[in-house]
Amino acid sequence: MNRETRQTAIATFLILAIFGTFLYFVPTIMLAVGKISSALGVVVIGVVLLAPFLFFWLRARSQKKKAD
Repeated sequence: MNRETRQTAIATFLILAIFGTFLYFVPTIMLAVGKISSALGVVVIGVVLLAPFLFFWLRARSQKKKAD
């Protein structure tokens, strides 16, 4: 494992750890939002589920631009 792959692995671990910690609180957030509006709850969970994919997609694009 060279320096670049080690940094990538550490960054990925930190991102997933932070997102995993956030997921721990999602049920509480969903119950609170659900009391306001069930449609808003659907939007919130959609954002929660799409956020890591969007983040990693943007990160991959950024890394690709750096490589070029």
